Amino acid sequence: MIPDLSTTYLGLALRSPLVVGAAAPLSEELAQLQALERAGAAAIVLHSLFEEQIEQEQLDLHRHATAGADSYGEALTYVPEPSIFHGGEDLYLRHLEQASGCLGVPVIASLNGTSPGRWVESARRIEAAGASALELNIYAIPTDPELSSAAIEAEVEEIVRQVRAEVRLPLAVKLSPFFTNLSAMARRLAAAGADGLVLFNRFYQPDIDIETMEVRPNLLLSTPHDLRLPLRWIALLHGRQPVDLAASGGVHRGTDVVRLLMAGAAVTQVVGALLRHGPDRLAGLEQELSIWLMEHEVASVAELIGCMSQQRCPNPAEYERAQYMRAIQGYRPADARQAPGPW
Repeated sequence: MIPDLSTTYLGLALRSPLVVGAAAPLSEELAQLQALERAGAAAIVLHSLFEEQIEQEQLDLHRHATAGADSYGEALTYVPEPSIFHGGEDLYLRHLEQASGCLGVPVIASLNGTSPGRWVESARRIEAAGASALELNIYAIPTDPELSSAAIEAEVEEIVRQVRAEVRLPLAVKLSPFFTNLSAMARRLAAAGADGLVLFNRFYQPDIDIETMEVRPNLLLSTPHDLRLPLRWIALLHGRQPVDLAASGGVHRGTDVVRLLMAGAAVTQVVGALLRHGPDRLAGLEQELSIWLMEHEVASVAELIGCMSQQRCPNPAEYERAQYMRAIQGYRPADARQAPGPW
């Protein structure tokens, strides 16, 4: 019997748990989005619209609109042509509207910001442009030694609250793992209006060119080993808060999808595997997932979700210190040459 791969995420009925995560090279052209849909994408998260883009556009608009304001009648010639208004946000909204109109799968918009502010009002325009849901990508590097962790967490919560006040769209929050108590943060975000959490935001760390003495970006794609952190926290959070959980980072094989679903993910986001192998890798992942389900006589993805979460696994302590102690005490140097995982 062919297994049922359907799942539900953010109230959206999806054909499978395979969602294309936010990545500009995958979602800038409509032809690319259509190729992803044909390959089996259940939903697509567009690349992010950044707070800096929105605020710069607002500053540019203000500067051009007020240029020559204290001059005489000929100052009317200073008013910019309408084309100057079509900057980052307008282009993004037009792309979102076109994508929503031509694709048969849900299109999830992405807003990337660092602090509460006027930029969250863009959520209302994103909703009007036809997005099926909104992913809020909160990415900041705190460097102020006077800023407490409590203040940082309150700021993240306030961003979610402000965005929720702007829209009725399903709202997911893409988090970093760097919170003192992630379980408490998940509870606070659910109370602020989040419908889902995406675990985790995979930051691109800078590198140093030792020849030119310059700091430069160094984009490293994920590997299957990267899914260990989201797997653990999804297993810890599943069933404890009224939010859907999405896994992000490290999904390259059908068995990666299986493990994350077992932990409690409603969907798995795929990016690195698609950048390496192209859209058709989605079809391969779906086939591998189906084969595993058939071989293990599992009728549906729904049966799999959360079956190995902390609430339901045979030994819940394995997700905490017990597994850590066992791994450290039982490790032998020879294991490094024949390490078995990830499975």
